[in-house]
Amino acid sequence: MGINRCIALLGGSFDPVHNGHVALGNFFSTLLAPDELRLLPAGNPWQKSALRATPAQRIDMLRIAFAHLSVPLIIDEQEIRRQTPTYTIDTLQTLRAELGPDVSIAFLIGADQLQQLHTWKEWQSLFDHAHICAASRPGFDMAQLAPEVARAFSRRLASAEQIRTTPHGLAYLASTLAYDISATQIRSALQHGEPVHALVPAGVLDYLQQHHLYTS
Repeated sequence: MGINRCIALLGGSFDPVHNGHVALGNFFSTLLAPDELRLLPAGNPWQKSALRATPAQRIDMLRIAFAHLSVPLIIDEQEIRRQTPTYTIDTLQTLRAELGPDVSIAFLIGADQLQQLHTWKEWQSLFDHAHICAASRPGFDMAQLAPEVARAFSRRLASAEQIRTTPHGLAYLASTLAYDISATQIRSALQHGEPVHALVPAGVLDYLQQHHLYTS
């Protein structure tokens, strides 16, 4: 495996997967042209309450949502199989051990995750195993981040080419993704019978309706 191999990694509860997740995956798949996009559904995320959809349903929805993607897609079930609380640092360590020292791992996060990054377990050590590629909301600027995260990001900012050709330790901040969607908002809308067709891929909406998810 040469150093030019690049894996983009998108984790999340995906409860349900929505257009913001797809936009994030699409954007970095185009920017980095990774060898694969690996989706990582959370098992028992320690910062969130219990998940509503089952692991199998969340995996089904991910397959539907990302079916059109031009890069190879892998759904990584390691966090679902782990019975203990899920920490990103553990997952990245496991992945680095699996892929070896030379592969570029680009860990993709949205603006809301970036703003919470300083609360994550051993967040500074994430850079020892991966790059962090974040997409910000419209109007976002570094001043909205915890000062220590803003410093770490500013110091490590790199080009897409540098991210693709080095294993870990760099940061990328995309400021052109105009999606501001939360799964909480979607679950609430479904519960109240409000339309969500603008928020989730069409195939996922069909799946939600067929399985009566989040309506009760």
